[in-house]
Amino acid sequence: MLRYTLLFFLCFTMVHASLLSQENPLKIGVAGLTHTHVHWILGREDIGDIEIVGIAEPNRDLAQRYSEQHGFSMDLVYDSLEEMLAATQPEAVTAFGTIYDHLGVVQTCAPKGIHVMVEKPLAVSMDHAKKMKALAEKHNIHLLTNYETTWYPTNHKAKAILDEGKIGEVRKVIVRDGHKGPAKLGINQEFLDWLLDPKDNGGGAITDFGCYGANLMTWLLQGKRPNTVTAVTQQLQAENNPKVDDDATILLTYDTAQAIIEASWNWPIGRKDMEIYGLTGAVYADNRNQFRIRIAEGYDGFSEEKMELPERESPLNDPFSLLAAVVQGKLQLAPYDLSSLENNMIVMEILDAARESARKGKTITLKK
Repeated sequence: MLRYTLLFFLCFTMVHASLLSQENPLKIGVAGLTHTHVHWILGREDIGDIEIVGIAEPNRDLAQRYSEQHGFSMDLVYDSLEEMLAATQPEAVTAFGTIYDHLGVVQTCAPKGIHVMVEKPLAVSMDHAKKMKALAEKHNIHLLTNYETTWYPTNHKAKAILDEGKIGEVRKVIVRDGHKGPAKLGINQEFLDWLLDPKDNGGGAITDFGCYGANLMTWLLQGKRPNTVTAVTQQLQAENNPKVDDDATILLTYDTAQAIIEASWNWPIGRKDMEIYGLTGAVYADNRNQFRIRIAEGYDGFSEEKMELPERESPLNDPFSLLAAVVQGKLQLAPYDLSSLENNMIVMEILDAARESARKGKTITLKK
């Protein structure tokens, strides 16, 4: 009897310990504070799935401002990423510095087995992206990319309808992203300094907002690479954006479809929307929650259904919940998932080709 009692106790203890380990929050370090998307994680409701254990930011004034705004202790702030990692031992790091710095974050974290999530886009260039991919694979870490539109229920509804064949095979996709421009929005100087720098950001609107459409199209077409990339850029606010483009149109062609990506810092009203046209109908992801589907009737007639979509269930509604779920083995990303490395390598290939196309004034054919 005693033997069975001890056996039961040992089994219960092991199961209980396993459950506790699964419930432990993911320890996250924050690399940089100059990207204002950092407010996403600093101002996030504490739901117990992550814990910020350290912040690497040499600008003490900036860190102090955000400390007062969000209520974190300045004891969490370190002058360098190396110092923060050594002192806090995070399991993952979220990068909120310049896009150019993404490579350095991976170079520092990957050899230590620390997983990384960067803000979009993955890198400033395909060259940087290849180095990051090699490091992630060599050291077996997850390397995710976060886009705001990944969490839009409307985009996921659009893909579900497309996959179900409700509007027929896709023929044209139009993705529009942007706002009136960083300077006009009055963003803080720490962010503005590098967002308008072609080295640190990789470009202007073509990088900042062109990546969204490339990411979505790669996902919709399940990893297909475009055959050609054609891009036109303009600088319509030279006084505000002297070193970079502020308006870009990217045209992608595939065997049986075409994508038009309109990325701009000249929209009078901020927007992130997508239209998908199939053989028998169309869907409109008008914003995060408002969605329409039209089924063709005759020449120009259609029936239309409008929807107001609820937020997605956790962990599919938040980048840091997703990061925790992936790192802790609770969730495996689908092939060419919006956050995945394989998707975002294609995004970088498209962005590099788009910048080359705009610079040379010609269509770029991607190598097979």
